[in-house]
Amino acid sequence: MAEEKFQFQSEAAELLKMMINSVYSNRDIFLRELISNASDALDKRRIERLRNSELADFTPEIRISRDKEGRTLSVSDNGVGMTRDEMIQYLGTIAKSGTKEFLAAMKQEGHDPHPGGENQDQLIGQFGVGFYSVFMVADKVEVISRRLGSAEACRFTSEGDGSYTLSEAERDCGTTVTLHLRPAAEGGKDYTDEWTLRDIIRQYSDFIAWPVVMSVTRHKDGKEVVEDETVNSQKAIWCRSEAEVTEEEYREFYRHLTHDWKEPLAHIRLSAEGATSFKGLLFIPSEAPFDLFMNPKAGGISLYINRVFIMNDCQDLIPEYMRFLRGVVDSDDLSLNISREILQDEPIIRVIRRSTQRKVFNELKKMLESGRETYEKFWTAFGRIFKEGIVQDHEHAKTILDLALFHTTARDGEGGWTTLAAYRERMKPGQEGIYCLAGRDISALRSSPKLEPFARRGYEVLLMTDPVDEVILADTSMMGEDFPKLLNVGSGSVTPEGEEERKEAEARLKALEEDFAPLKEQALSSLSERLEGVRPSLTLTDSPACLRDSPNGLSFQMEQLLRAAGQTPPPQKRIFELNVEHPLIKKLMEMAKNKDAQTADLIALLYDQSLLLEGAALADPAAFARRLNKVMAQALGA
Repeated sequence: MAEEKFQFQSEAAELLKMMINSVYSNRDIFLRELISNASDALDKRRIERLRNSELADFTPEIRISRDKEGRTLSVSDNGVGMTRDEMIQYLGTIAKSGTKEFLAAMKQEGHDPHPGGENQDQLIGQFGVGFYSVFMVADKVEVISRRLGSAEACRFTSEGDGSYTLSEAERDCGTTVTLHLRPAAEGGKDYTDEWTLRDIIRQYSDFIAWPVVMSVTRHKDGKEVVEDETVNSQKAIWCRSEAEVTEEEYREFYRHLTHDWKEPLAHIRLSAEGATSFKGLLFIPSEAPFDLFMNPKAGGISLYINRVFIMNDCQDLIPEYMRFLRGVVDSDDLSLNISREILQDEPIIRVIRRSTQRKVFNELKKMLESGRETYEKFWTAFGRIFKEGIVQDHEHAKTILDLALFHTTARDGEGGWTTLAAYRERMKPGQEGIYCLAGRDISALRSSPKLEPFARRGYEVLLMTDPVDEVILADTSMMGEDFPKLLNVGSGSVTPEGEEERKEAEARLKALEEDFAPLKEQALSSLSERLEGVRPSLTLTDSPACLRDSPNGLSFQMEQLLRAAGQTPPPQKRIFELNVEHPLIKKLMEMAKNKDAQTADLIALLYDQSLLLEGAALADPAAFARRLNKVMAQALGA
């Protein structure tokens, strides 16, 4: 049998129905599509006017008209319009794009469709399906259009059943699309309501270059007055050169975008041209929104294509640890599916993401170097989030660490904050590395007994209070081989003494072994479920005791983080370190040697006190209160 070739057959009505119900996930999209089509028509007329100076000048306008009683909604423009044949070609053929063919024709003729190379003038619709979204909300649509330079207008009418009619009509140059809306469902939106339309236009078409006008009723001097009002801002300031935009305009746009009436700390302009072109404007807020830490996946970057809104919180445009940023990214290179809602060209998104990351890093570095006060405000608000990138983004971990600020025990006139580079410059000769102490509360860290041996010798210690700091201390490989190690002074294995001091201390502790043994035995016996070990210490100065993490266990902070995340970590045993030169410990050693019955209660109180100094919760507050009351009563002779 000879090979034969056939064309696929389709049922137009079923295909249209399937497309309407499958392509779009949000009914509001229909208005975005109609306004975008109108914007394209105005762009085409403007371009043809530039090519042919004999054509009459015009004032571009997109007009929204509504009739509550008749349940109709109209979108009109005075753009280039369509002939009867073009209506058949573009409205009567699914996925036939007039805009795409217009651009192709101009390129073939050797004309530049974007005079001056301005990306904001590029045409929007190139898939030819946006018009059919009207059937999500309407059971009938009428289109009246007259082509620029033509004397005749034509009416297109369809009920979305796979057929349409054409007839003669009258109107000036341009197009009017009238929807006969279905009855508003209970609890659904009424698309003839002024504020419903305003909200949709503001979300999807606020930055369309042309004015979107709607007649509204207002009460003035006791009378109802109908007047025209432009309902879109048209202020896509990211498309204007930086020299043209004032600081007040930036602040106004930020308020418009975020509804945050506090001034942003800074703004960051994005601009790239070449293989991938995009523009954008990002803001760093002055304060963290209340839900920023509750929703780690939330972001604040809106994606636009040629000023048309596509989606909020586009998580692919920035890494999760930069989710504090607010702003817009607008690209004319992105390839979308026919609904404009699902990004398909991931390589372009990755290019935008990398470029945006680099720009943000550079701007933060400038702020750190020349605007320290502003940078500290940024870090106070968002440093905890930004540092998450050390774990999430190994490629840029070193960059983030270079930008990180840490609390420090040094008082160097910088508000208690320091960078790792600044600490390195202040290191003492022969210092083994950068001393660090991690915990949840800065006040508890500043009063921690673990700092005493370092303070006595004048060593600076970084105080780390963010959850990710535990990970940084566990893995310092991202710092590079030429950078000093981060040394965790909370472990007990890191001490500031030199080799000779260590040997001397070991000899003194060995001499005290016999006197310390009864107290050690008593502590291990009464606190066996909570202690892994008890050891004497000569490094503590003012404090009688402290708790050290077990080398094989979880730190206090990690244990609390797991609980906050809804997990139950296994019971952790600590190492109880007692200052054998402290009067209280000397007395306890004597009491334990004499088998005094009070020793167990006093050791338990000392343990609970050490827990509190760590910022941890007591396992049994009632028992702590009873012991404390008992000791106070005995001390007072009651």
